[in-house]
Amino acid sequence: MFAQDALDQILQRFEYLEARLMAGASGADMVQASRDYSELKPVVAQIHAYQKALHDRDEALTLRTDPDFRALAEEELARIDADMPELEHSLRLALLPRDSADAKPALIELRPGTGGDEAGLFAADLLRMYQRYAETRGWQVQTISYSETELGGLREAVIRVAGEGVFARLKFESGVHRVQRVPVTESGGRIHTSAATVAVLPEAEEVEIDIPAGDIRIDTMRASGAGGQHVNTTDSAVRITHLPTGLVVTSSEKSQHQNRAIAMQVLRAKLYDMERQRADSERADARRAQVGGGDRSERIRTYNFPQGRMTDHRINLTLYKLDAVMAGDLDEVIDALIEADQTAKLAAMDA
Repeated sequence: MFAQDALDQILQRFEYLEARLMAGASGADMVQASRDYSELKPVVAQIHAYQKALHDRDEALTLRTDPDFRALAEEELARIDADMPELEHSLRLALLPRDSADAKPALIELRPGTGGDEAGLFAADLLRMYQRYAETRGWQVQTISYSETELGGLREAVIRVAGEGVFARLKFESGVHRVQRVPVTESGGRIHTSAATVAVLPEAEEVEIDIPAGDIRIDTMRASGAGGQHVNTTDSAVRITHLPTGLVVTSSEKSQHQNRAIAMQVLRAKLYDMERQRADSERADARRAQVGGGDRSERIRTYNFPQGRMTDHRINLTLYKLDAVMAGDLDEVIDALIEADQTAKLAAMDA
């Protein structure tokens, strides 16, 4: 089922990287070699498990020709044949093309959509949901920018989440999240439908996205915002316009120097994401094999509070545990999204 030459090439590459690391390579090459080694390690483990099963099966077939060991060999063959489909499936998953951004930190950008004040309140709820989920996985969360409404809702927020496999698990969250509930501003008890948009971007390093000084315009301005603890009272807000694409990012923290660094960080992430989207669109077949294409306008999920229900429309998954989901219990839905994505990619590979 698997081309032995291809498996041998992976093993040889792994041994080469292992030797380089043991020899004490240094600098940027060392960092890249370490990353490649870490990515290949689980793949190599699956190859070894598969090859061991093949070897054990050959030995059992040989033993079966000996009358004294025939019964024992038959038992061993039955065990190996029962395990083989799972071993083959695990190896096929391990050999799927990797998203180079999966191991990166992520920037999560949240904005209210339709629904007025209620949309801002829901966006704030989503922000807390992601912050709590990050806590449960031991990830680090940094608030990059935050602006709230007079009612405590969200105008806009960007957070940075760092840790193991962050983007791999959060990338399917991009899209429109819809909420159905009775707003706190509703006196008649009527259920309203509102929405918020989430964009999950892999963090880009400077070496990955080079932005020439001539490609940007930087403006400083007086920041404005709602009252409360997040009131903006500084003239140091920064707006950066990327001239070739028209992308505009802003940051309104207290330090102008900090604002410039934050805005450049977000701009790099957006440009990196645009490049990823462009590359994906050129690989149309691969694009269709993905559960979530990252389309910011795609309605991906509904949170129905009266029914205590969360529905992910991409995979037709409904969970009646909305309180737990909003408290950060997202593993069940994220695991289902990852499994559906892998299944679709396997089907495309076999087509």
